[in-house]
Amino acid sequence: MSIKREDAENIARLAKLQVSDDQLEKITGDLSNILSLVDQLQAVDTSNIEPMAHPMDAIQRLRADQVTETNNREAFQKIAPATEDGLYLVPKVIE
Repeated sequence: MSIKREDAENIARLAKLQVSDDQLEKITGDLSNILSLVDQLQAVDTSNIEPMAHPMDAIQRLRADQVTETNNREAFQKIAPATEDGLYLVPKVIE
């Protein structure tokens, strides 16, 4: 599938891109190549292929959920300008 120069100009306008005439010719060709590749991919019969979440069936290793830092909440709240019931109070900025 190929696209026309006008289509490429419209795409650039919609994307709010400023494209010179030289660039427009290259972009038109590149977009046509991309659409041709998509056409080739759509032509492949995938009816007997099972969908998969990841092509390598990779499993993410998760670390153990362990506390690694001490609780310094009280020390931090002692030096805070304003706290109440364990929460930090901040000035109101929106009316």
